Amino acid sequence: MADTLSAPPVISGNFAFFFDLDGTLATIKPHPDEVAVPPDVLDALNQLSLQHQGALALISGRSMAELDKLATPYRFPLAGVHGAERRDIHDQSHIVSLPMALVQSLHAELTLALDALPGTELEAKGMAFALHYRQVPHFEKAVMAIATSIVEKTPQLSLQPGKCVVELKPKGINKGEAIAAFMCEPPFLGKTPVFVGDDLTDEYGFTVVNQADGISVKVGPGDTQARWRLDGVASVWQWVKEVANQQQEEEIAQTNRRNNYGSLSRSL
Repeated sequence: MADTLSAPPVISGNFAFFFDLDGTLATIKPHPDEVAVPPDVLDALNQLSLQHQGALALISGRSMAELDKLATPYRFPLAGVHGAERRDIHDQSHIVSLPMALVQSLHAELTLALDALPGTELEAKGMAFALHYRQVPHFEKAVMAIATSIVEKTPQLSLQPGKCVVELKPKGINKGEAIAAFMCEPPFLGKTPVFVGDDLTDEYGFTVVNQADGISVKVGPGDTQARWRLDGVASVWQWVKEVANQQQEEEIAQTNRRNNYGSLSRSL
């Protein structure tokens, strides 16, 4: 779709919310450890979660351990490593794994390959690997060649390009499948899905949400399957707060109407 997509409306109703993290809820930094979500945004996310019976999840390429750290003091349902690991509302984890011998072999091979490209960084996620080149973008083709070579000889893996990163993950795993899994379970079941993301990896999620006639929101420029667009991370923060506040105002108004009706009934 073109870059002329409109910003999403400030919605209220029976929704299930899914948010990517880097580039969506948090500004992308030179190193992943430098990323943070502002406390007031976390508060707004928690408010949204409470308003929708807990139907709010973070969907990210990061591990669940990293997501929990970034979401502190709150604990949301999660899909980490693009859905290779997932934690539901009941705190049950669903993990897709690779044979340990394969993981160790891949780790050794990738470490050796990236050592020849100073400034690149290997992030091992247990069942997946991220090859970062944000600080040395001129190595993009070299990093892609390494990742492609690994996938061609390892049928258990698939390749997922991202913003200054190439990821190797178990085949058949993506954010769309993670969202679909959540939508089959309470408290997400029966609600309209909303997914906000910024990267190529989020397109799988947009497709699933569109098929459910939900609200798909692309953050930043670029072609996308999403039906709405927000300019950047700051716009996401503002939208999240507005949605949470509107829902709260509607709940207060509804409570006041009930109280006024009760007072009128008693007076009659």
